[in-house]
Amino acid sequence: MRSLILNGPGDLGWQDRPEPRLSAPTDALVRPIASAACDLDRRLVSSPAPFETPFALGHEAVGVIVDPGDDSPFQVGQRVVVPWHISCGTCENCRRDLPGSCASVPPLASFGTSIGGHWGGLFDELVRVPWARYNLTPLPEGVDPFLAASAADNLTDAFQAVRPTLAAQPDAEVLVVGGTASLGLLAVLSAIALGAPKVTYLDVDEGRRAKAAAAGANVVAADTYPDRLDGRFDLVVDASAATAGFRCAVLSTRPGGTCVVRSVYFGEPRLPYFSLYATGINLVMGPPHAGPHVSAVLRHIGNGTLDPSPVLAGPFDHDDAVEVLLDPPAVKPVFVRSERGGS
Repeated sequence: MRSLILNGPGDLGWQDRPEPRLSAPTDALVRPIASAACDLDRRLVSSPAPFETPFALGHEAVGVIVDPGDDSPFQVGQRVVVPWHISCGTCENCRRDLPGSCASVPPLASFGTSIGGHWGGLFDELVRVPWARYNLTPLPEGVDPFLAASAADNLTDAFQAVRPTLAAQPDAEVLVVGGTASLGLLAVLSAIALGAPKVTYLDVDEGRRAKAAAAGANVVAADTYPDRLDGRFDLVVDASAATAGFRCAVLSTRPGGTCVVRSVYFGEPRLPYFSLYATGINLVMGPPHAGPHVSAVLRHIGNGTLDPSPVLAGPFDHDDAVEVLLDPPAVKPVFVRSERGGS
């Protein structure tokens, strides 16, 4: 079996690895047929990270069931979304819809990194999915795997960054502070799909600003992130992955508002505590708990209210993953392969 292995920054390649096997009745074997590169994947490929290498890359995919195991409702050949996290479905955290914090596995256990153990990567030709009944979400008929692959992480992450606030406060004004290839733009698309009356997008990249404007956002152009943006933003999403963007996001949130940090910071960005003491904002962070919310995202894709295609590049062939990921397009690349054996 071929597995896409990251050995370190700039050192990515296919390797032959043993095929995974079922190890428990609750396991399933899945063949990824549409694999998306998370914004984090791009960072792991290009720069140092606190993950021990080598490891198999990739944690966003739609796949087909190769072997459903003895204890899952799935059928051979059925298409499913494979969320990034490894989670049991029965511990206290999973029962609270926090599968990214599952207590049955090491912290942040996932496909495509080594931080919580080695579980394979979702560019692999075959992966073992533990607790498949809980972890896998059926792909509805008519939903294109190319569009749905990022529902495994980035798209659902962006959707959930805005949905709780907009559900409680439909007239909330939204600010998205962008900076990564896709996450900020996916948050813009999600907020608009959920009916936000006004969405503002701030970014230092002209290309992403153009995409946000085309989606219907009010765009703020800047060469550098300002200390704060004037406005009455009830909900601010930090998708900048930049410490200056993080500071701008938290200081731009109106008193009593909510700032959702969706960036991953390997260091410790400084928190302007006394300024935040004065505003009393709600600061939300942590891993995206994708699994319980994938179905809602797929419904929005299926009925056409949420279309991530402006943020996607490809489809590329899985065979081209090394070349593409070492020199990625401006937005999120998606890779496809046959539902049957072979690449």
